[in-house]
Formats: sequence, structure tokens, C-alpha cells
Amino acid sequence: MNFTKYNTSAEASVKYDAGLRSYMLQIFNLMAGALALTGLFAFLSANSETFMSMMYSQNAAGGIGLSPLGWMIQLSPLFVVMFFSFKLNSLSNQAAQLIFWGYSILMGLSLSSIFLAYTGESIARTFFISASVFGAMSIYGYTTQKDLTSFGSFLFMGVIGILVASLVNAFLASSGLNFAISVVGVLLFTGLTAYDVQKLKNLYVYGARGNEEVARRIAISGALTLYLDFINLFIMLLRLFGSRRD
Repeated sequence: MNFTKYNTSAEASVKYDAGLRSYMLQIFNLMAGALALTGLFAFLSANSETFMSMMYSQNAAGGIGLSPLGWMIQLSPLFVVMFFSFKLNSLSNQAAQLIFWGYSILMGLSLSSIFLAYTGESIARTFFISASVFGAMSIYGYTTQKDLTSFGSFLFMGVIGILVASLVNAFLASSGLNFAISVVGVLLFTGLTAYDVQKLKNLYVYGARGNEEVARRIAISGALTLYLDFINLFIMLLRLFGSRRD
């Protein structure tokens, strides 16, 4: 037996495993930090009378609706994530991370209304359910030997489908369609979690390994991807199981 060759191979394997763990841990730490910021700003803004009075105003019919500022806050995360996606390769890692933190704060402001619509207990319960599902699917995506690549296009088309259905339901206001969207959404974002974790793992092997700059850039982009998977999973589960306030 060639012990020199064996030792070199073993050392390379240990180095690879350590690098992969560090890379994935970086992604999940960034994601967890963003979720903490989102939760904090959602809670603080929901409990600020000044902020809520700026978010909502009385409409012509005498009801309460979003103010112009409220609409800007609700729509701004969409434009920020589009900008981030198109400009990621031209941004420095520091700028990309700053935009990522800013995006998580904007999401917190836009999600403040859930504290007005649902009880705090049901929000906390749904968060822990979401975390459990997300954690389980992340482990599956990381450890499975099954190639999930073929599911990517199917899951992506499913997300497009529920986005279109949600826009349609904004006019129809159908409780049945809303329930169907939420059920399908839970299934889609559960599957996307496993798919995205495996994709990020593969990106380390084929792109980020041995290049800290590239690994950091992919980690920021990957953290945003998993963050969105978690947020959407949480919202869909909240629609299904959340207890609305009287």
C-alpha cells in the first residue's frame, strides 16, 4: 500500500470537509442574522403608533388602507431583490452584504402587519413549525445522494404559478383559492429548501472551493435564497394555521 498517497488523500478529504462545513455555516449564519433583523424590525414597527399611522391612512370610502409610504415599503423589497440579483456580480462583497442587511430590514417593516392580523402566540408557533420543517429539509438537501436538479424547473414554475394566482386572488378575494395557494406554497417552498441547499453545496464543489472571494459572494447570494425560502414558507404556514385577532 502506498501510505504517502493514502495520507495525502486523507488530508485532502479532511480539508475539503472542513472547507465545506465552514462555507455552509457561513450561509446559515448570514441567513439567521437576516431573519433576526427582520423579526426585530417587524415587531418594533408593529408596536410603533407613529410608524403604523404612516403606513396606513383612511381612504375615500372611510376604510383603512395603505398610505403612499405604506405602498413604497411593501413594494421596496421586490425592487431591492431584483437589483441585488442583477448587480451581484458587479458589487463588492461588502456592498452586497450591506444590501442584504438592508433588504432584511425592509422585509421586517413590510411584514409588520402580521402582528396586527395574527396573535403573537400563533406567530411564534408558526415560526417554530417553519424552523423545524426548514431544518429537516436543509439536512435532507445536504445529505441526500439523490440529484434534485431535475426538480428545479418544476419548483420554479410552481412559484410563478402561485404568484400569478395570488395576483388574481387580490381581485377575487376567494378564501378557497387563498387556501389552495397556501397549501401549494408550503409544498413548493419545502421542496425548494432541499433543492437550494443541495445546489449551494454543489456550488462549493464546482465554483467556491479554494477561492475565498467567490465563496463569500456565493454565501451572501445563497443566504438570500434560503432566507426567501424560509420567509415564504413561514407566510404560507401562517395563512393556514395562524390565529387571527378579533
